[in-house]
Amino acid sequence: MTKSLNAAGWSPTSWRAKPIVQVPDYADRALLAAVEDDLATWPPLAIADEIRRLRRQLGRIADRKAFLLQGGDCAESFAEHSANQIRDFFRIFLSMAVVLTHSAGLPVVKVGRIAGQFAKPRSSSVERRDGLELPSYRGDIINGFDFTAESREPNPERMRMVYRQSAATLNLLRGFAHGGYAKLERVQGWMVEFLADSPVAERFAEVADRISEALDFMAACGLTAETVPQLQSVDFYTSHEALLLPYEEALTREDSVEGGWYDTSAHMVWIGDRTRQLDHAHIEYVRGIANPIGLKCGPSLDADGLLRLIDTLDPRNEAGRLTLIARFGADKVGRHLPDLVRAVAREGRNVVWSCDPMHGNGITSTSGHKTRPFDKILSEVQSFFEIHRAEGSWAGGVHLEMTGKNVTECIGGAVAIQEADLGQQYDTACDPRLNAAQALELAFLVAAELKKDRAGRPPATLVAAE
Repeated sequence: MTKSLNAAGWSPTSWRAKPIVQVPDYADRALLAAVEDDLATWPPLAIADEIRRLRRQLGRIADRKAFLLQGGDCAESFAEHSANQIRDFFRIFLSMAVVLTHSAGLPVVKVGRIAGQFAKPRSSSVERRDGLELPSYRGDIINGFDFTAESREPNPERMRMVYRQSAATLNLLRGFAHGGYAKLERVQGWMVEFLADSPVAERFAEVADRISEALDFMAACGLTAETVPQLQSVDFYTSHEALLLPYEEALTREDSVEGGWYDTSAHMVWIGDRTRQLDHAHIEYVRGIANPIGLKCGPSLDADGLLRLIDTLDPRNEAGRLTLIARFGADKVGRHLPDLVRAVAREGRNVVWSCDPMHGNGITSTSGHKTRPFDKILSEVQSFFEIHRAEGSWAGGVHLEMTGKNVTECIGGAVAIQEADLGQQYDTACDPRLNAAQALELAFLVAAELKKDRAGRPPATLVAAE
């Protein structure tokens, strides 16, 4: 399977002969080359066997036998890296997964936007303040957030820093996932704790109680973390946007066991709405790696264009290879998504459909803060499910920008953040994120949509963790 994905004429460097957008102009090309050569000798962050396992699990989503929860930071930063922050994200993420698993009656594939999500595309290459023009901030892997000429100068050395922080983050995540911290009863306890101080506690208490009752019943039957290994660990994967191709290429490795080339910077990478030009460098790079690939689908993408991209990225129509991430906005999803879903179904393409309700729903508040209204986010998710139901397709996942912290970046939700509250804890360096309470609330609302689909689906069979 993996060998077939390395298309004719492809190599890890073939993207360099293609047009490219959304990349920095490094002044010191010799330093850039030295950093790339150095990183090419460093150990992989993600292992080929782990990547293949994720592909198999995503394949079950394409077969309507699982659901994808993908989420995390808009853009990771050097300043906000800490064990507590990683822990808080992991706790809320797994709590969301438990809610979704219970309501869907299906396994939830867990993929974080973490341990590598350091680069961001920008609508403008420059930023202007008080008559001063500097390069735009493109994420910590490229330049700094401070509005100074020194900070905004693209620096290749930052790629080494990103590798080291990603390795440290992955080390802790693997420990959390497989060291007993993720025991199912513990995760359920976290969910109860999150709800205890939440204004949605009463609204979702019934669901939480049913989950608790199910765990009590399992324990009474002798099904505990001590007797069933699957109840004390989870499969957790990492992902990021494959934007800075020099970094991705430097971490591309050929698997010595089964063959094929893998981007070992993450288990899954995706191509954004601004870099999915068919004849450009980003599509050229990802078409040859054996990782699962995500493709952001926005309002400017028509059905013919999508099918051409699918033919390039997934020519063998292999389940688990390609995830289509719809990001239209609440006011546009109804006009654009149905045509794409119909075209993909008509061609018999074996893809995962996921909903990104964040990127199409941004607004600027009167205070000047970028924000996202929770009601618009929810509306797009609900429309996503309704459209797939109407088309007989499977709404297979959600893709969220979120954090485990109590930030005030998105307005609305049961926590009722108002525009006047945005400045209280507005920590993001790029786009606004759901806070812990909003993320869990959205998980319960997504769970309600999954429960609607459960009635018409055959009962799920238990599948042992790989």
